[in-house]
Amino acid sequence: MLLHLHPENPQPRNILTIKNVLSKGGIIIYPTDTIYGLGCDIFQHKAIERICRIKNIDPQKAQLSFVCYDLSDLSRYTKSISTPMYRMLKHYLPGPYTFILPASKEVPKILQSKKNTIGLRIPDNLIARTIVKELGHPILSTTLPGTMVEEYTDPELMHDNFEKLVDVVADGGIGGMVPSTVIDCTGDEPVLIRQGAGEWETNVTIS
Repeated sequence: MLLHLHPENPQPRNILTIKNVLSKGGIIIYPTDTIYGLGCDIFQHKAIERICRIKNIDPQKAQLSFVCYDLSDLSRYTKSISTPMYRMLKHYLPGPYTFILPASKEVPKILQSKKNTIGLRIPDNLIARTIVKELGHPILSTTLPGTMVEEYTDPELMHDNFEKLVDVVADGGIGGMVPSTVIDCTGDEPVLIRQGAGEWETNVTIS
């Protein structure tokens, strides 16, 4: 199913359709502030397994992110963080960043990796955040399989390629080609893991 959504005023009926698909264990392709993502409800084990089959990865070794509506989900899914760290996250989010943080016990078991971390994303994209808000908790997100980034900018092309593997392609217009910037915040200082769409000052300090 290809659903068109207005980037600045997503149609409530279509958002509700996507929420119902996610709640029943469906998988979606949806827009972010960077590239389109592959997403599901974090509490739907079978959907997580489906995403991992599409990507050909082990759930506990996969680099999957939690896409949140705002920072209020931090206290539930991550261990407590310092005030300076919180200030830093607040400065950069919403935005094209993924922050690696220590995971709490609230993270579903299927997603608890040996590293015991999660990637936190709050994209500056109204469609993505409205879907999460309607669902009431984060969605699990990863990149689409393969290396042909050019094919992952056009929702209609993605629908043609993935309609047998996913339940909904949320069309929010042409997507970007550069992924998020990934920052590891599990040590004493933030460490840049991948330079992506977000500007990152290497001299950022959180002490």
